[in-house]
Amino acid sequence: MTASDKQNDLLRAKLNLETSRMRWKELLRYFAAGTVIAVSDELDLIDVAACISADDTASVAQWMSEKRVEKVSDAQAAAWLEADAALWAVVVKPWILVQHNRELDPSRH
Repeated sequence: MTASDKQNDLLRAKLNLETSRMRWKELLRYFAAGTVIAVSDELDLIDVAACISADDTASVAQWMSEKRVEKVSDAQAAAWLEADAALWAVVVKPWILVQHNRELDPSRH
């Protein structure tokens, strides 16, 4: 295993430990500040966080062009608030990355 691989593994482990479930209403002040980024449930939240942290602009730009990583829209924020949605969240300063997985959201059952 190379030093780069070890560093990447450590980053992913750190991000994984910092990931938690949060209700959308707990994130509203960050949304108002424009720092909340939605990650499509087609992507792995930790992979995206690691790429942003490592400044992998090529991957992030591709996901953004595909609308799989983007700032949370007003409509999405309103829908999550109405549903009292629970999201996975992880901080990659200055951003808070969130991911909503309908199958895992206990508020939807």
